[in-house]
Amino acid sequence: MAQVKFSGPLPLSLASFMTLNRIAIGVMARHLIGRRIAPDWDWQTEIGIRFWRHQFTKAMNHKDIGQGRAIYDSLQTETDDIYPVQTRDCDRPKGRWFYPDGITSDAVLLYLHGGGYTFNGPNSDRFAAMLAHHAGARLFMPLYRLTPDHPHPAQAEDALAAWRFVGKHAPAEKTVVIGDSAGGHMALTLLQSLKQERLAQPALCIALCPWTDIGARGRSLTDNNRYDLVQGWMALRFGEWLDPEGRYGREALSPISHDYAGLAPIYMQAGGREMLRDMIIDFAEVQAGNGADIMLDIWDDMPHDFQAYGSTKASSAKALARIRDAVHGHVDGGKLLATLPEITRTAHGCFDRGSGL
Repeated sequence: MAQVKFSGPLPLSLASFMTLNRIAIGVMARHLIGRRIAPDWDWQTEIGIRFWRHQFTKAMNHKDIGQGRAIYDSLQTETDDIYPVQTRDCDRPKGRWFYPDGITSDAVLLYLHGGGYTFNGPNSDRFAAMLAHHAGARLFMPLYRLTPDHPHPAQAEDALAAWRFVGKHAPAEKTVVIGDSAGGHMALTLLQSLKQERLAQPALCIALCPWTDIGARGRSLTDNNRYDLVQGWMALRFGEWLDPEGRYGREALSPISHDYAGLAPIYMQAGGREMLRDMIIDFAEVQAGNGADIMLDIWDDMPHDFQAYGSTKASSAKALARIRDAVHGHVDGGKLLATLPEITRTAHGCFDRGSGL
């Protein structure tokens, strides 16, 4: 069962709670007559998708983005999973450390949170705690500047500053850069920044449901809107907020337009029902063609950022186990990820040894 947690002004929390209940009643009624978004999704999954789609829409269309963020933060839904971690805030750079009770890896994770570069709330802390717990590794999450208040290059600058900071605590060969959604875009952008600065690459980059093209790419950007909590129009608006005056352009700010050959190995995960699916597939295929070390796993039944379902879904539980194995394989001397025919879409370079793909 999903838990509900409130944050911020009481009127906003109450309004969001009423919205959640209205959506829940509607979904349960539709399920009773056999009208589901997807035949294999239960009512709780559909309620969550519809609720977060509503919250994103309301927040992004608010004339005051600060108020929009308060709406987004006002009610959070999360699983019953318990992630025993200790946290410590940091001022320079501004961010937060997460220390799992059971550390099983020498890795330090640099986690770049999602939210379209515009949102960051309690759900980011929850995602960070989940990753630290499952990887068994220390994790630092920078609280980077957000759009539209701070467009590019603010986020790229903050990612590089966070990399330099984490470098004081662990060498590059023990560091894993990991990001989800826009944080996946940020992680991929960081690899290019490190290349330009002639700095060492991390041991591994993990991009979860990453935004790989800030423009309109692939049919899934619209065709999967009915399944996903994030919509295609939202991705395009996030792109406009990232580069409001068009000073840098789509090619410069889209990871798919850059060459990742010779950079850190990249492990990617995506949901088959998310609106970013096609651009993620395109990125993996392009970079494999470039000669990059890259692997992409896709869980066909899942939406955007499905890892947050934790142990409640077989797909998310498997995805989290794959993240743990990837970290241990590239940092702790464990086995590198094996390709799995049922989920692995692309595998090249260090991920393709004996895979048969």
